[in-house]
Amino acid sequence: MLAYIVRRVVMLVPILLLISVVSFFVIELPPGDWVSFYINNLRTSGIELQQDEAERLTRLYGFDQPAYVRYLKWMRGILTKGDFGWSFQWNKPVNEIIRERLPLTLGISIMALIVSWLIAIPIGIYSATNQYSLLDYVATFLGFIGLATPGFLLAMLLAWAFFRFFNFSALGLYSNQYLDAPWSWGKFVDMLKHLILPLIIIGLASTGSTIRVLRNNLLDELKKQYVVTARAKGLSEMRILFKYPVRLAFNPIFSTIGWLLPAIFSGEVLISIVLSIPSLGPLLLRATLAQDMYLTGSIVLILSTLTVIGTLLSDIYLAWADPRIRYEGVSK
Repeated sequence: MLAYIVRRVVMLVPILLLISVVSFFVIELPPGDWVSFYINNLRTSGIELQQDEAERLTRLYGFDQPAYVRYLKWMRGILTKGDFGWSFQWNKPVNEIIRERLPLTLGISIMALIVSWLIAIPIGIYSATNQYSLLDYVATFLGFIGLATPGFLLAMLLAWAFFRFFNFSALGLYSNQYLDAPWSWGKFVDMLKHLILPLIIIGLASTGSTIRVLRNNLLDELKKQYVVTARAKGLSEMRILFKYPVRLAFNPIFSTIGWLLPAIFSGEVLISIVLSIPSLGPLLLRATLAQDMYLTGSIVLILSTLTVIGTLLSDIYLAWADPRIRYEGVSK
């Protein structure tokens, strides 16, 4: 097991280097750069920038150098100093900007995943063990509704409903009286109230698919020979269900953690914009539109790294939990 983990961790190094190259050069694909974006904004405002000043800004921010030179400098700063560069748009270090928003983004994504599992797992188990029952049809119908309903539309409808029926504005992270107030118990409770709606909406986005996956996999496990043998030996249905079938039916769910977290994040972008949540999603959109290359590339790199780490953790869990899995190069 230890050798398997070490081998997988070593394999992450070239993968992360490749991700860093893709993250940087994909940002370079659109024509122009931040300086040209800045100059166009000034011209739109009626301010004409002299050519020598434009050239000075181009040299100042390093856009007169080839893309691979800027990439090497960016990676050298990350590897040697943990410095992700400078945000042209915000005029501050990228580290400082990400540090302010990354904990909230991770907290929302992880808690939304937990909310999704808390709702989907009991429903999926019940649907599989009570196939074609009324509640199974209801769960299937609600699951398809959840898959078909866009998260941003649900966010707008529920935000309006909260304000209309409960006189509570779910927009933003705090109420108006707590925006500039120092940290207190009241501000913490107010923040939790504002997080309830985005957690439910983001969690529901993956609940329908999780219900379907768990239900179908559990139905397959319940039809296998070892379950029939266990029933013939007189074991109780509850013990048969949770001894192996449910545990094995979880494997496809845990194996998708690597891509499920970025899927939740991609849904979180629009929902955070609609609900005015200061997370990485709206920041990434704004930085991309402004061609703030180091900020955009750093966010994409961090999220991609978290995806790879999530895939590693899910693989380690599967190797530990499922005795049917054999490690590569290990003889039986």
